[in-house]
Amino acid sequence: MTGKDFAAALADGPLVLDGGLSNQLAAAGHDLSDELWSARLLADAPEAVVAAHRAYFEAGAEVAITASYQASFEGFARRGVDRAAAAGLLARSVELAREAARQVAGGRPGAGRPLWVAASAGPYGAVLADGSEYRGRYGLTVGELEAFHRPRLEVLAAAGPDVLALETVPDADEARALLRAVRGLGVPAWLSYSVTGGRTRAGQPLAEAFALAAEADEVVAVGVNCCSPRDADRAVALAARVTGKPVVVYPNSGEDWDAAARDWRGEPTFRPTGVPPAGGRGMVTGWLADGARLVGGCCRVGPREIAALAAEVARGRG
Repeated sequence: MTGKDFAAALADGPLVLDGGLSNQLAAAGHDLSDELWSARLLADAPEAVVAAHRAYFEAGAEVAITASYQASFEGFARRGVDRAAAAGLLARSVELAREAARQVAGGRPGAGRPLWVAASAGPYGAVLADGSEYRGRYGLTVGELEAFHRPRLEVLAAAGPDVLALETVPDADEARALLRAVRGLGVPAWLSYSVTGGRTRAGQPLAEAFALAAEADEVVAVGVNCCSPRDADRAVALAARVTGKPVVVYPNSGEDWDAAARDWRGEPTFRPTGVPPAGGRGMVTGWLADGARLVGGCCRVGPREIAALAAEVARGRG
């Protein structure tokens, strides 16, 4: 399969994304407190990464997002991993997702539909592992951010994913850098912001942030992830209207992270199914009606929720 195939599938969509890779790995007993987060397991427990991807494919996901979100040459170097070995681990993230797809192909519901691999590239702040991925404004220029992102994107693209996931982007300036960095790689990309209300995490109006991708030929979908379902609801129609592109949406569970207690608080509001309010729409059906063509979940959204979401998407397909 190629990026052209993925773009065609997206046009025929919608496609179901997976859920939070980290919560699936943590549920299996893996410690992700390391600065590399799930990327540590690319070296230490690759079979666990395959198993996590499999769980989502078996739940009905059609797109696996790789364990490379927090992976970088700089982050691996701090762990004593040289550049060649780091490049190998970045490429392995794509290979492991592809292996999971091979293992479940033909033995899952809807087996006639292909399974896809999205190579994750998280923001610069994710590599810092200090929470700045939810603030942006790192004090770096667009050129410096492009220089950071381009080498790992080159390695990920060379590994043969179907699409690059430029995800959890908190800042329009970083989006500019990422849009420059994907030029000429020969692999399509989606761009998804982390948002609060109608603004990026760095505070820019979301309409202006989305507009950056409107004329980027490499970008096949624009939207949001790692935000509340309520903020996702508001963003989907805006992204479609501003860019004219398919929309990608995969919010968190709706719980809040308590940094002091290092625990999640509140109740989940990610509800793919259920009776909508009088005169209203269900969560997923609303996204699809507003232009979403890639739908899934992020932090604290697991296989059970993705299975429900996949069932809702299947009903929408008729």
